Amino acid sequence: MLSSHRFGAELRRLREAHGLSLDGLARQLSYSKGYLSKVESGQRKASQELARRCDALLGAEGRLQQLAARPEPTARAAAHRTGPGVGFRSREAAEAEAGHSHGYGHSHGYGHSHGYGYGYGGYAGTGYAEPRTGRGGPEGLPVPALPAPEALAALPPQRPTALDPGVPALLREQLTQYRALGQHLDPVLLVPALQMQSETAVRIALRCDGRARAELLLIAAHFIEFGGWMAQEAGDRHAALAHTERAVELARAGGNRHLAGYALVRRALITFYAGDAATTVALATAAQDRRLPPRIRGLAALREAQGHALGGDRNRCLRGLERAEVLLDTADADRDGGPVIGSANIADPAAMTTGWCLFDLGHARRAAEVLDRECARIPLSAARARVRYGLRRALAHAGAGEAEHACAIAAEQLDTLADVPSATVVADLRRLDRELRRFRANRAVREFQPLLLRAITGSC
Repeated sequence: MLSSHRFGAELRRLREAHGLSLDGLARQLSYSKGYLSKVESGQRKASQELARRCDALLGAEGRLQQLAARPEPTARAAAHRTGPGVGFRSREAAEAEAGHSHGYGHSHGYGHSHGYGYGYGGYAGTGYAEPRTGRGGPEGLPVPALPAPEALAALPPQRPTALDPGVPALLREQLTQYRALGQHLDPVLLVPALQMQSETAVRIALRCDGRARAELLLIAAHFIEFGGWMAQEAGDRHAALAHTERAVELARAGGNRHLAGYALVRRALITFYAGDAATTVALATAAQDRRLPPRIRGLAALREAQGHALGGDRNRCLRGLERAEVLLDTADADRDGGPVIGSANIADPAAMTTGWCLFDLGHARRAAEVLDRECARIPLSAARARVRYGLRRALAHAGAGEAEHACAIAAEQLDTLADVPSATVVADLRRLDRELRRFRANRAVREFQPLLLRAITGSC
């Protein structure tokens, strides 16, 4: 029997067991009766969105979603697909594939091209390579190649000097300013600058030793880690992963091994957007080693919950959300004043993620209620965050059958999106487009769809 026929037969069995007519099911799901009839007869293949909502409404505990699912790639194949090229895959990724929980290890380097004009091609194996000129200073000024990351910690100071204690504070302030700029500018504009700022911090570190060098290398790691997020927002998945791995290497050179765990959380976000629930869960689980700080473990637990929601596992999803809430509360109490790992613009990350998980579990109306509440708490200054979560809120309302309200919410975000384009937001725009197609007869939807399509094509 074809999968579409198996799904249709099971949907009809569950519907009748709940005493629902086809018309009643259509009203509760906001799908047309004719479409559901074709799904039940096997003439139409059910979408994952429909399967999730039927699962939630009929209490199928993920069975319908499993019947509707396409075969998932293996974790090994997915890890290769999300890496930037031959030789990139780190031991962290391999451990995640194998089911190990610690997520630490040495990586294989960075020397890939990322499409930006400010790569790290000048890193040498040890010491300084031949001087190069130009790049970043007056024409003709020698700019030495930087040592490979693993050599940074052991090298003696190149030009021993006492570091002004205000320098690290100024660099951290710059990082804060760049993160604020990231809420308002096209990410393509920021990636080269963040790479340069990271390299500048490394060059300052090479003139210091001991604690000062370690502090500066960690600051450099945070600059390039944020550059990785901006690269992902710009749609360059390979650069995003490579910049994140670069951040791990710099942090490790400064004596901080925790960022390796966060790198797994970032990889899990990429596999989540690729629709790969199994690898998302594997990577996020590997980032919950007890040696990691509560903030990273809490963010990893949120990502694990999202993976379980994507796979239709409600119970594991809710347990992950509960675990994340406890860890993030602990992290807030232990703040040390350093750069915030992850978003600093969401008042309650666990609550916001709960809203998104509810949507993926098929509870669109409950998701909309949570997202309405949490989106109202996003600062007005956080334009990128307001667009991202505002569109997810619109998607939840569309899923709940509130097409006109969804269009109104989404329309508020489109002007801002032109200023802060986002590849991750485009994925949600496409989902919103699919949702709204169910309401073609609605005048508000017909008027809004051309604007939506322009936003999708203009943001790609």
